Amino acid sequence: MMDARKFRILQAIIDDYILTAIPVGSRTISKKYEMGLSSATIRNEMSDLEELGYLDQPHVSAGRIPSTKAYRLYVDQLLRHEALHADDVASVQKFFGNRAQQMEDVINRAAQVLSGLTHYTSLVVTPKGAELRIRNIQLVPVSSTSALVVIVTDGGIMRDSVIRVGADMDADALYAISRSLTTQLSGLTLTEAQAILGETVHELQADDAVISGIVEFLGEVEAQGSKSKLALGGTSKILNFPEYNDIEKAKGFLSVLETKDRLIKLLENHGEMAFTVRIGPETGLPELSDCSIVTATYRMSDNTHGTIGVIGPTRMQYGRVLSILGVMGKQLTDLLTQDKE
Repeated sequence: MMDARKFRILQAIIDDYILTAIPVGSRTISKKYEMGLSSATIRNEMSDLEELGYLDQPHVSAGRIPSTKAYRLYVDQLLRHEALHADDVASVQKFFGNRAQQMEDVINRAAQVLSGLTHYTSLVVTPKGAELRIRNIQLVPVSSTSALVVIVTDGGIMRDSVIRVGADMDADALYAISRSLTTQLSGLTLTEAQAILGETVHELQADDAVISGIVEFLGEVEAQGSKSKLALGGTSKILNFPEYNDIEKAKGFLSVLETKDRLIKLLENHGEMAFTVRIGPETGLPELSDCSIVTATYRMSDNTHGTIGVIGPTRMQYGRVLSILGVMGKQLTDLLTQDKE
């Protein structure tokens, strides 16, 4: 049975192991943590915790290390919120100070910043293209028979292509079509826009070449973005942890990062929860059985969201990671939803 004393001893063991990666003994707890308990009492409690499945003993004469069950209890009940240092907050705010034109640039840079702050491998997943919503459409004349069509979607993702137009489509006519298209299609998904474009031909007074070109281009953009995209940061950082000195273990971890589809599927299975923490076997990937994945959600609109997260050893600094993800998620949401009124 878990009582308050066992909780305190278990928390001390987890905190110490997260910092040192060295199995923790009763003498360590007695000396480093002011509990008013003797080494013998702590040793007996540790034996009980081992029987309850919260501690493992890697070697006969060594101290104990937390089990996956212990980390789950730690995250759910014992975790203390960790305030970020002012320098960390400043780093995040500096990164988000200037808006990038392309969301892909923002995502890739965000992955690098997140990895730099946490010292773990970071992951940033974009929403699927089918979930993105149109913000505006622009038609710009290129020649007497062609025009550049530019589609801007959630988060400032831009796609462009050259389409054929009639000889009578001058700059003013194309501008009028652009305004009408934006008015009618703004806020719709790419699929929805394709479905209704045929109904707007007469209202737009545009020739078939313009509309068919835009419909075809919308289909191409949707196809290109049919899958979520994953940006990684600090892929080799796991090698800095002693748990991954084993070359085979490290290879298994890196192999998962190479198969991005598996990671995307895992990260997308959190619904719209603000935070998720998967510990060890909870990841569902055998290669990550000694790792934890912590994720947070960022939004691009009311109906569109993506995921940011980190992968690290189970002795992760959960409090700090959750705080950083919270700040990053909010800043990323603010950046990608600004100017959408």
